Amino acid sequence: MTIDVPEWAAEAARQLPYPLVFGTVSGAHLYGFASVDSDLDLRAAHILPAAEVVGLHTGPATLQRGGVRDGVELDLVSHDLLKFAKLLTSRNGYVLEQLLSPLVVVTTPLHTALLGLVGGLITRNHAYHYLGFSHSQEKLYAKTGELKPALYTLRVLLTGIHLMRTGQLETDLGVLDGAPDYVPELIAAKREAEHGPFPPGVATRLAADIPRLRADLETAKDESNLPDRPSDDALASLHDLIVRTRLG
Repeated sequence: MTIDVPEWAAEAARQLPYPLVFGTVSGAHLYGFASVDSDLDLRAAHILPAAEVVGLHTGPATLQRGGVRDGVELDLVSHDLLKFAKLLTSRNGYVLEQLLSPLVVVTTPLHTALLGLVGGLITRNHAYHYLGFSHSQEKLYAKTGELKPALYTLRVLLTGIHLMRTGQLETDLGVLDGAPDYVPELIAAKREAEHGPFPPGVATRLAADIPRLRADLETAKDESNLPDRPSDDALASLHDLIVRTRLG
């Protein structure tokens, strides 16, 4: 069962009041387990004009929009290019996934330029993002017993392990190496209903797999060939790109 991105996604992103760098889809659609009633998580970066950066009155570093269209709940978040770049040069896995999302609804030459730099910005410290996110999702799963946080917990741990071992980002739980054999059953159940029942017999195995995968991520971080910090060349190029964009 394939959950398609709505045709109006690009139009929704372009309704923001500033030029876009990119617009991509994140959330369950990106992670390979969108359900028929999943929200649509759009993520973007926009460009504030120079007058709204250097003047007394500055423009919004972050824009958020919501609403419902064709029965789909929309969650749109966009960061100004400078804020996005600062997040990108930290260990923030969220923005890394947004930039590298293959579900692109709006793209530009600046988007392409950012993609060309991202390899020099990935570090072993991105593991801390995935470790932290896994703890918060595991707590939510323990509280609710629902499919969504259980899948999120597995997804972030496996994505982090893959990133540490290969230097490549993969967010689709359905194709990530090392996923427990019950994952297809969980995904199928989640695709039928966002808050559907948890398949019987899986909870016990999940309780053992989560700490095992977290330990695997810790080990992968320690053994990773990724650098401890972004490369100086990538940082310099990113700085120049922001300056040229703003002044241009």
